[in-house]
Amino acid sequence: MLKKYNSYQLLLISLIAAMFVIYPDITWLPYDLEKLGGSGKANYISFFLLRYTFLAGLIFLLIKINLEQIKTADFKKRFAYNTIISGVAFAIYGGISFLMYTRLKHYGSLVLFQFFIVSILSTLMGHIVTLYNEQRKKEQEIEELKVKNLQSRYDALTNQINPHFFFNSLNGLTSLIRKKNNEETLTYVNKLSDVFRYILQSDKKGLVTLGEELTFVDAFRYMMEIRFANKLEYHMNIDENALSQKVPVLSILPLLDNVVVHNRIDSDHKMVIDIFINENNELVVSNPVYPKLGLSETNGTGLKNLESRYLLLMDRQIKVENKGKVFNVYLPLG
Repeated sequence: MLKKYNSYQLLLISLIAAMFVIYPDITWLPYDLEKLGGSGKANYISFFLLRYTFLAGLIFLLIKINLEQIKTADFKKRFAYNTIISGVAFAIYGGISFLMYTRLKHYGSLVLFQFFIVSILSTLMGHIVTLYNEQRKKEQEIEELKVKNLQSRYDALTNQINPHFFFNSLNGLTSLIRKKNNEETLTYVNKLSDVFRYILQSDKKGLVTLGEELTFVDAFRYMMEIRFANKLEYHMNIDENALSQKVPVLSILPLLDNVVVHNRIDSDHKMVIDIFINENNELVVSNPVYPKLGLSETNGTGLKNLESRYLLLMDRQIKVENKGKVFNVYLPLG
């Protein structure tokens, strides 16, 4: 908002505002001049111009201060700052008028009221601009959140519903069909459907309950355990009273995906993922570290995206802890 105004525009606003503030003096000017002689008229006009110039300068100063320096959204504090500045300016104006005209003419209640009006106008302007900027900031955060949610959906789709993941899912399904285990095959298909549906609908959600997120994790877990046979296990220890708490949608997926992407999972490196709530009311996803020998195929945006969405949706930060042999991620619950 501030960057849209240059000094010339602010000066023009100040001159117009000062004219409205000093309007009573303008209306009385012809009548006062009729009562004065030649030298008196010149003296009166110069005194009038002094007051107008001083008020315009004060308004310009207060506008600059309110737009650039005073950041508080508290109307009372802003008014107090402007009143103090106006009070100091009122005293300076009195000193200048006394020194230049050897009297304190028009230094009474009307001038004091005019300085008070200047203070109120400046406070209102600064407060309105602050509220406007806060509203714009919220709108920008909402737009950014939409982008982040779309990015989250995109990351989920590219990381999970890619040919590698899709074919692995089909391979898992094929192996179940060959075993002619119809009940397990139907369960697998249902879980696969649940995973796809949750991911595809994630862009319509912001915060979800922990219960919803864990229901998705349960479907995802079933597929991964089928894929890795007895080499991958998920241990979830969550109190039912915590299931109504909120987390950003798809918070746990990138963490589970990172475990598979960055670690070896085989007969010699059995992976056990623990999901629980600690004493700080944080959801903890913990796993042992079995780093792959080669570079992992990942875009590296999963945790960054999750951290950004947490800041926007909950104004909280996630914590990542790598102890060398154990990798922990702490997700605050709301």
